[in-house]
Amino acid sequence: MKKLLIVVDMQKDFIDGSLGTPEAVSIVPKVKRKIEEYQAAGDEVIFTLDTHEENYLNSQEGKKLPVVHCVRGTAGWELDNSLKEFQGIRFEKNTFGSSVLGEYVTEREYESIELVGLCTDICVISNALLVKAFLPETPVLVDSSCCAGVTVKSHENSLEAMKMCQIGVL
Repeated sequence: MKKLLIVVDMQKDFIDGSLGTPEAVSIVPKVKRKIEEYQAAGDEVIFTLDTHEENYLNSQEGKKLPVVHCVRGTAGWELDNSLKEFQGIRFEKNTFGSSVLGEYVTEREYESIELVGLCTDICVISNALLVKAFLPETPVLVDSSCCAGVTVKSHENSLEAMKMCQIGVL
């Protein structure tokens, strides 16, 4: 059985764009190394892409977070330049978690599933819990050194919440 690495929303707007943080910028080289390790071992790597349309500010999320980001086709929607050449399925999602991703993982057998990316406290935790719900007997892991939250405190709180839900935090 192979391992799976899910790279969550490593898009320009979350790294150094409209919602970027210094912590997000700092994890990019670590995420790149992690992808290289998985691919060198012959394991699968997939990516999620936060994807919004021009009417984002009219959506429920846009009303609660009125910062335009990850609009399909814009530079901010793209994966970071150092990651965009990597092979792997891309799952576009218009909300925090991807039900299509959940269905995808149930169609395969994995030794373990690891998540890295942005933001720990929104999309990483949402997708980790979703994957755990779809595959309760498969070890689900999050590499804390390859994730960053909206704030350092919310990053740490999310890691603790995931531990309580039997998600391994590395």
